[in-house]
Amino acid sequence: MPYKEPKIEKLYYTIGEVAKMFNVNTSLIRFWEKEFDIIKPHKNKKGNRLFTPQDVENFHLIYHLVKEKGMTLKGADKKLKENKEDTLENFEIVKRLQDIRATLLEIKDGL
Repeated sequence: MPYKEPKIEKLYYTIGEVAKMFNVNTSLIRFWEKEFDIIKPHKNKKGNRLFTPQDVENFHLIYHLVKEKGMTLKGADKKLKENKEDTLENFEIVKRLQDIRATLLEIKDGL
């Protein structure tokens, strides 16, 4: 079994790092921060936003609902407020299925 490096997770991510994760502009990250109550970045003395891993996970949910499923911002906000657990569970299932698909495609290409 090959050795896997342990995944090192940061305590805080800058707005630029978060924007790069989702391949979007920083202005969209700032806009989503204002629109969704579940995103609460810390701000340092300079006023720079510092996002926690939980904030990044919430961005994943928002990105999935808005960009991948095509929901409106109000619809996504309502869905997250009403039943965040179900939304998170469905998102995790989709993410696992995408990982399985990527693994199967790698195996197919290796044949």
